[in-house]
Amino acid sequence: MNPQSPFAIEIPALLLASAKRGDERALEAIYRQFQGPAYQLAWRLCGDRELARDMVQESMFKAFRQLHQFRADAPFWAWLRQVLVNECLMHLRRQQRIEQQQQEPDLQAEETNLSLPPEVAECGLLQSALERLPTSTRAVLWLYHVEGYTHEEIASLMQRTISFSKSQLSRGTQRLREMLCLKEELSHV
Repeated sequence: MNPQSPFAIEIPALLLASAKRGDERALEAIYRQFQGPAYQLAWRLCGDRELARDMVQESMFKAFRQLHQFRADAPFWAWLRQVLVNECLMHLRRQQRIEQQQQEPDLQAEETNLSLPPEVAECGLLQSALERLPTSTRAVLWLYHVEGYTHEEIASLMQRTISFSKSQLSRGTQRLREMLCLKEELSHV
């Protein structure tokens, strides 16, 4: 997983222990620390601000109810992020917002490197282009480039094949380049 992730917030062991005991102040402190990065990730995955707010609340409440299951074999932030990603993707599947792909992707699809650091991903132009992509493509791009998930992890999360993840990455990267280049060309006219 990507250590550059905005989710990479370390929680002191004492605060986490208090939260596990149900201390409301500890739970609130954790919620406040993760509220911003959680919203950004949910918004990127869902493409809808209101839905993102709902997903953050649902995910945080679910995580707090299941806090006793956190075993500390990974950083807390990675566990919490996984809860959020799972909730967002399950919601999208329930709402049938992930488009059905008509043909099996090319297994030889070239993996492209878009290299989107989180500060670049905040750019309005890029956000506008991302919002015009299909939900599943946008989710793959964001999970791969910004959150640092592997194709295997993305395929598992989205209940699809690894080749689906690779093909969405390739197609999405190409489509983003086309959209961003077109806007750049239009601005020079």
